[in-house]
Amino acid sequence: MPNTSETSATGRRHRVREQALAEILRTGRRLLIEEGPSAVTLRAIAREMGMTAPALYRYHASHRELIQALTSHLYDELAAALTEARERHAADEPGRRLREVCRELRRWALAHPREFGLLFAKPVTDADTAPGSAAHDPSWRFGSVLLDLMVELWRRGGVQPPTGLDPSWLGQLEEVREHLAGEPVPLEIIYVFVSCWARLYGTVAVEVFGHLDFALTDPGPLFEHTLHDVMAALGDPADDSATGHK
Repeated sequence: MPNTSETSATGRRHRVREQALAEILRTGRRLLIEEGPSAVTLRAIAREMGMTAPALYRYHASHRELIQALTSHLYDELAAALTEARERHAADEPGRRLREVCRELRRWALAHPREFGLLFAKPVTDADTAPGSAAHDPSWRFGSVLLDLMVELWRRGGVQPPTGLDPSWLGQLEEVREHLAGEPVPLEIIYVFVSCWARLYGTVAVEVFGHLDFALTDPGPLFEHTLHDVMAALGDPADDSATGHK
């Protein structure tokens, strides 16, 4: 029979460890917000938590492991926010769903500029999402919220492949296709998806990082115009920006 006391002790140790890991993430995020990405170090977190640096190594063995954990956590938070936004509309309305998801991406980024910067500006090399890294799968969980909706629009026949693309470089997009769960999406269509993402990300990023301040006091209309163009490229040009979205 299982030893009840040993099982109980193991459960307590697990809970204590999980609580410590959660506090490490909260502390690292606070340092990121208040002081920037370079402040997120094992030594700084240990100091903030009243621990010694060697004690913290029981939870994260290196700076890279720490940053990967924080990056993964933020990608999962963002993916959850986008998923919640998607569910505000019916499954048979992929265009409306995608618009809502894109607007939520902008809202989250503006509310969390330091976190957005860590994920997408990669100010520290340990925040990478290369295959094999801990943050790789979380980054794709985020990306799949948008990508799956784009695929649904393609299934409906709205996405037209561009002409004149040099096929010699389209093979770079094979990794994206690998994440589509067997969907036979042509690489030319995946190029459309990637170019749409580049436009959306670029418009959000220049606003979040303050690079539109020289010209615009309210970049919201520019974002909506970009979103309209992106949706037109995806075969769903209906414009509902007059509903008060900011």
